[in-house]
Amino acid sequence: MLNVSGLHLWRGDRHVLRGVSFVATPGQCVLLTGRNGAGKTTLLRAVAGLLDPEQGEVSWRGIVARKSRDEFHAELAYLGHDAPLKGDLTGRENLRYSIGIRRAVAAAEIGAALERTGAQAFADRPVRTLSAGQRRRVALAGVLLTGAVLWLLDEPTTNLDADGKRLVASLIEKQLEVGGIVVAAVHQDLDLGSGQVVNLELGAT
Repeated sequence: MLNVSGLHLWRGDRHVLRGVSFVATPGQCVLLTGRNGAGKTTLLRAVAGLLDPEQGEVSWRGIVARKSRDEFHAELAYLGHDAPLKGDLTGRENLRYSIGIRRAVAAAEIGAALERTGAQAFADRPVRTLSAGQRRRVALAGVLLTGAVLWLLDEPTTNLDADGKRLVASLIEKQLEVGGIVVAAVHQDLDLGSGQVVNLELGAT
């Protein structure tokens, strides 16, 4: 379903991605590993269409993604290092507006997602008053609410405690169980108990 073929990308004079290729099918999680600077974030951003590689292409459902960006992005959820939240809005308000851009969303859906990620207790506080871990939980609720088939997650356990890391693993496992696809950049094993996991080390010689 997701086919990444021969991606090359430079940053200035640095050749960050060198012919990276992989295929991800329903129920599969691809874990991107490698040292700092190996290109994990760059690869995720290139797959998401936020960066244009100099060579290679990304295909989704057999169609080159850049030729069908709207359809591709409608099935994609991207969560980067920093949670995409507005500081002066509450967590709940952030989700109402960000998900509302994509589709109609009911208050009950938002509440259920916040409950699932353990963010319900602080969802009505301005995001600027939340800890980094709390913001991450709100952002994870946003990923759930997209209903996206493909999740692109950049260090999804950043700033989370042990319970939060188990939460991330359980969310990914559920996504795989329903036939979703997850591509995640990680520094440590997510300890996934189900689904097909493929490790792709970047920068390996």
